Amino acid sequence: MQLYYHPYGCSLAPAIAAAEAGIDLDLVYVDIVGEPHRLADGTLYAEINARNYVPLLGLDDGTEVSEVGIILRYLADLNPATGLAPAPGTPERRELEQCLTFLGTELHKTYSPWLFHPEVGELAQDYARKRVAARYAIVEKQLGGRAWLLGEQFSVADAYLFVMVNWAAAAKTPLADFPNIRAWFERMKARPQVRAAIKLHSASPAAVAA
Repeated sequence: MQLYYHPYGCSLAPAIAAAEAGIDLDLVYVDIVGEPHRLADGTLYAEINARNYVPLLGLDDGTEVSEVGIILRYLADLNPATGLAPAPGTPERRELEQCLTFLGTELHKTYSPWLFHPEVGELAQDYARKRVAARYAIVEKQLGGRAWLLGEQFSVADAYLFVMVNWAAAAKTPLADFPNIRAWFERMKARPQVRAAIKLHSASPAAVAA
């Protein structure tokens, strides 16, 4: 399988999920900073993915899986023994679905594009940071008395949240008021597979091709 990625992108979440599930991925670098977006060999990314953003998961049969939450569930279900996603049809799975949707629509999409594009203006960015803080307050409460977002079991929801929390310093969305999130972040960074995924995902196009 191929994961189309950028080192600063939310493609880090599937990279973490795959590492935790013991799934090998071939990483394909996409320059999402330049316009138009291109692969390292110059191929136009839009010719591969009409959505023109990462991540995209290319399957061995030639089909593709897009959107972070869907990719995360797909990877988790490839190896259910890892517990990265509860079994379909269970209340725990419903909680995971709710969590992934919340992270995607309420937190991720408040960071991107608003906090990564200064051209939107200070007023818009100030509003976005207040919105992020309000969403972090919800996550902070959810993590109260829990090691992970769903309880004692690490899940792909944790992989997704890691992306945004990892952006916090650069995006100037302080975590000082969220001790549960800060403690959770340290637990995440201590996981061997998370560290391995970060190292792989941060590689340059040349390193990936080597």
